[in-house]
Formats: sequence, structure tokens, C-alpha cells
Amino acid sequence: MTDWPRQPDDRTCGPAVIVVAQGYPGPWPDFRDRVLATHRRVNRLWPRVLGTTPWAVAHALGGRVRWIRGRGWTEVLGALPHPTPVFLGTRWLPRHVVLALDEHDGVPVVYDPARGAVVPITSSRWKVAWVAVV
Repeated sequence: MTDWPRQPDDRTCGPAVIVVAQGYPGPWPDFRDRVLATHRRVNRLWPRVLGTTPWAVAHALGGRVRWIRGRGWTEVLGALPHPTPVFLGTRWLPRHVVLALDEHDGVPVVYDPARGAVVPITSSRWKVAWVAVV
């Protein structure tokens, strides 16, 4: 059984996803320190208080940004089994990053760094998928 780490603060979901994706399937030694260092490294020009941009996540993981708002899970499911970051949010803007790892009945199963757990993406409090990094 994998112990899933929690993000160190409320602005580091993107860096937490990067660290987990780079070390998947774990373990993740020194997780907190690695997440905070990753946050500093990937957000050189972007204020860390605003989180992490999709382009910073894509650059760190060698992927590309794909806008998926309103298109369902096709892009995300097509990228599996590779860990795939997904930006979720409100209908106005993205607010949280999760990492799609698998699927169940056509629904992505994600690592949610805020919970420190693997859950169906539909269980997130953020209901709109904005961007996938594939």
C-alpha cells in the first residue's frame, strides 16, 4: 500500500503533483522540502502566492498544456497510464491541481494532494476541469 503525501500548504498542489509524478509510484522521501524547493524553482516569474501555472507544470514534467474545459475526460484518459496533471476549479478559474493515475468506468482516478489520497476526480470540491498536462 502506498502512503500518499499531503501538500505542505494551500498553495503547493502543483509542486506536490510534480514531485509525485516524478517519483511515481513512490516513496517520496523529504516530500515537504522537495515540494517547497520545486515551488520556488518552477515559479521564478510567477508569484508563488497564486499557485503554479499549467505551463510551469508542463515544463517541469516535459508535457504540453491541453485546454479541456467542457470536453470531458477524453484528453486525460488518452494520456493514461502516464501520470497526468489536471487543473480543476470553479466555472471562472482553475484553483487546484490533481494527478490522474488511472480510470474507473471512464472517470479518472487521481492523487489529490490536498487530501493525501487517491480518489475519483468527481469527488473533488472543484467541479470544472480546465487544463490537462499531457
